[in-house]
Amino acid sequence: MISLEQAQERIKKEIDNIRLPSEPGGLYDPVKYTLGLGGKRIRPALVLLSANLFSENIDDAIGPAIGIEIFHNFTLLHDDLMDNSEIRRGQKTVHLKWNPNTAILSGDVMSILANEFICKTASSNLKEILQAFNRTAIEVCEGQMYDMDFESRTDVTISEYLEMIRLKTSVLIAASLEIGALSANATKNQGKDLYEYGLNLGMAFQLQDDLLDSYGDTKSFGKKVGNDILTNKKTYLMISALNESSPADKKRLIEILEEKNFIPEKKIKDVKLIFDKYSVKELIQNKIDAYFQIALKKLNSISIEENRKSTLQNFSQQLMDRNF
Repeated sequence: MISLEQAQERIKKEIDNIRLPSEPGGLYDPVKYTLGLGGKRIRPALVLLSANLFSENIDDAIGPAIGIEIFHNFTLLHDDLMDNSEIRRGQKTVHLKWNPNTAILSGDVMSILANEFICKTASSNLKEILQAFNRTAIEVCEGQMYDMDFESRTDVTISEYLEMIRLKTSVLIAASLEIGALSANATKNQGKDLYEYGLNLGMAFQLQDDLLDSYGDTKSFGKKVGNDILTNKKTYLMISALNESSPADKKRLIEILEEKNFIPEKKIKDVKLIFDKYSVKELIQNKIDAYFQIALKKLNSISIEENRKSTLQNFSQQLMDRNF
């Protein structure tokens, strides 16, 4: 069995060996730049780990794993453009380093390349792999649209938010595991069980990300704490606070969100005071724990030797043990 680190290293090596056309440079240079920025390569690593559950030979999962990673980076490239983000993994975003039109077109070619790599498998489940990938690609776009729609709303419900993060984040993690299993010729039921494991783990992961954004330690979390508050993101914490607070506190919270000129540190402090007053930290933690337990139950129910599940079990725990 390979480890997570070994899977990540294999993905890095394979990406480094991709040879894209040199011309037109304006199209392919941003693609090379984007793929060269690195990252944790978690999703493609999950493809390999899932395949390894059913076979010692993971070669038929390499192409789909690379396809998943290219697709993920394509979504980040377009997300950065839509959000007007300036930095990605410590470097300038493509739309700033080049221009918005280049970001659109290079992103488009990445989405096509992703499909090309998804097809690079000798698995007898190629049809099912393509169906899973295409379904997921559509869902990720749906999730991004919902996320953008929520920016101008103060009436987003918990169920709407959970559906948005399911589509935008969780389905790609889930599909990575399903596609890995199918690449190793696992049964469709085994693939679906791994999909459900990944879906629930992805939900727990994104909710924990919300929690860490407001209550995490900057050094451990890896990015500035409080950004969701400063940008008025409709996270589980914010929606819960709006739902649970008294009319007066809700009015105050909306006023804080609508302020145009604010001191960042004060805004974060004022919002978190309302969060703390209504124990929304505990509400989200309970939800995280619920999704995590469902994920583990799904993983444990898969009919393979228990020792073969240990890498994914450890990965799940590490994901949930990120520091505050």
